[in-house]
Amino acid sequence: MIRAYKFLLYPTMRQTWALGEMLRDHCSLYNGALEERRSAYRHASRTTVRYGQQSGQLKDIRAFDPERQGRWSFSSQQATLRRLDKAFAAFFRRIKSGEAPGYPRFRGVRRFDTVDFPKDGDGCRWDSTPHDPQTRVRFQGVGHVKVKQHRPVAGKVKTVSVKREGRRWYVILTADQAPPEPLPATGAVVGIDLGIASFLTTSDGRHVDNPRHSRNAAKKLEAAQQALARSKRGSKRRRKAVERVATLHRKVRRQRLDHAHKTALGLVRDNDLIAHEDLKIRNMSKAPEPRPNGDGTYAPNGAAAKAGLNRSIADAGWGVFLAILAAKAEGAGREVIAVDPRNTSRTCPECGHVAKENRPTQEKFHCQACGHTAHADVVGASNVLRAGLARRQAQPA
Repeated sequence: MIRAYKFLLYPTMRQTWALGEMLRDHCSLYNGALEERRSAYRHASRTTVRYGQQSGQLKDIRAFDPERQGRWSFSSQQATLRRLDKAFAAFFRRIKSGEAPGYPRFRGVRRFDTVDFPKDGDGCRWDSTPHDPQTRVRFQGVGHVKVKQHRPVAGKVKTVSVKREGRRWYVILTADQAPPEPLPATGAVVGIDLGIASFLTTSDGRHVDNPRHSRNAAKKLEAAQQALARSKRGSKRRRKAVERVATLHRKVRRQRLDHAHKTALGLVRDNDLIAHEDLKIRNMSKAPEPRPNGDGTYAPNGAAAKAGLNRSIADAGWGVFLAILAAKAEGAGREVIAVDPRNTSRTCPECGHVAKENRPTQEKFHCQACGHTAHADVVGASNVLRAGLARRQAQPA
């Protein structure tokens, strides 16, 4: 299996400058390749330029500009051109599937933050000084950079990437390693119901609080964004304001990831099977359609309330949590099953009666047929578990 590792770098001042130059030159290569594709297609001949043609030009580009493009790894430049090719492939895929296509855009220097090296040893070298107790990674044109390796890397390192986040630099490794030993069976199964009031509720009645990281940081973010709006473009004050806003957003993202990892790990350790709702989060967070009256005015459509709900859904980070849960379960030999979420919180677990009236409030469930009462989220999680068990039994061996 492939596992990723992310470590903090401690470059010197000269190495920091060199890393920035590497990002700048790769960004220039990306934008130049994009412009070539655009210009070729706009020509009367409607020529299509592909990755193979642009990769074949790299040798001449490096010879023409040895002081900039020629000093970096050839393989990393090929990886940058592949990134552009993948952007075009995704663009055409969205067109064919009827989705809203986004044409690949030019990248600003501050928005181009990653350089990939497809193979360890080709333009880069992980653990480049094995005789030194200090772990280092070597990049062509940069040198040996100190690494804060907070955990050992298992398996053979396949790819290496360098990434800039604000003023910090990270190295990201992917390692090919043998599948880990599965965790011992517990005999327990659980269903989970994701929500806003509680981050999740299990079928055995346990509630995990929603930390609401974004809401807790809202005041600081508001003040930082106001300071950014007041600053003059191109000024030193504006650069500092941009860094402040980005730092706050990164902190919220790290807090959300930390909470998702810890919650998923607890579920994976305690249960052999985990059933959850197959949520279409993108559809859930869509803005409501406008309601024109026909006279140039619009009727209320609940957009303001829906905007608040959308912010809460984004703050909860369900999609990130479910992805982490699936990855941890696969590594631990556990089973995760996604079930249809329709009517899971409206179906009575005792008699099976389905009605909207069974859920009179957000938290209360009261069956109109048999009188069964319970917490609505616990009922939803119980129905999710039952559907998950039924789906597992229906699957062919």
